[in-house]
Amino acid sequence: MQVAIAGLGRIGAGMARRLARNGHDVVAWNRTATVAVALAAEPENEGHITVADSLQAIATLQTAPRHVLVSVPSGDVTAELIDQIAAVLSPGDVIVDAGNSNFHDSQLHAQQLAARGLEFLDMGVSGGIWGLQVGFCAMVGGKREIFDRLEPAIRSLAPEGGYLYCGPAGAGHYVKMVHNGIEYGLMQSYGEGFDIMHASEFEIDLAAVARLWNNGSVIRSWLLELAGDAFAREGNDLADIRGWVADSGEGRWTVAEAIAHDVPAPIITLALLQRLRSRRDPDSFSDRVLAALRNEFGGHAVKPSGEGS
Repeated sequence: MQVAIAGLGRIGAGMARRLARNGHDVVAWNRTATVAVALAAEPENEGHITVADSLQAIATLQTAPRHVLVSVPSGDVTAELIDQIAAVLSPGDVIVDAGNSNFHDSQLHAQQLAARGLEFLDMGVSGGIWGLQVGFCAMVGGKREIFDRLEPAIRSLAPEGGYLYCGPAGAGHYVKMVHNGIEYGLMQSYGEGFDIMHASEFEIDLAAVARLWNNGSVIRSWLLELAGDAFAREGNDLADIRGWVADSGEGRWTVAEAIAHDVPAPIITLALLQRLRSRRDPDSFSDRVLAALRNEFGGHAVKPSGEGS
């Protein structure tokens, strides 16, 4: 099917490549046009990616009904781009927000676009920079019939069994929000465990332990695999990585939802607070593990050891 992608950062470009290499026709737009031109020129994408040199071209290069997937940072950037794209579309066309937007924003976008005769899906995705290779786990909200229309493209983006219609507008980003809150807790637990071993009297090879635990143990996971990769590359001490751990918002929103519904969520809450602490206090080894993991799965930049706030 035909899909436009607006925003060709790490995730958007991966989605464009995965769709093109699965036989879909992609219209690619990016604020820096050379990024889209380079993407279309990749041999694997030949004949399946067309460059849109303007937002208007996103509409003119597609046949109705049009489908536009937005992949830019959440918040004002997403809201502004959705509004700009809506202005060039026609009733019945679909905008998909594939960023990490707050589910309240997604509900609002659905209402605003409906008033203009446009359809909307919110699609939270997980997989980070590995999505092109292994697929993007997709959590989708919106009208069921619009999801059904886009399902061929969503199926191509995801690994087998890796996508789900979650409910009405906002549900996809809600599920992705909770996913990231859980991720905070898992990462914090791994970080603390490796910190204990790092501080012990034994000279334990942490990369070897990570690999060991991923072979049959009850705590095996992809995060653990990535931790092993980080230790193998950066060394047992992660000495060149500063333990400054960012948060992109989803953990805060998850904690706020837990409070709103009287759900005790101490692990996720404390994991979020530990990230806040990492930006104020001297770094700990567990913080270095978290920073390394964020770089491994999402390509998030790390601060070199010794760099200030």
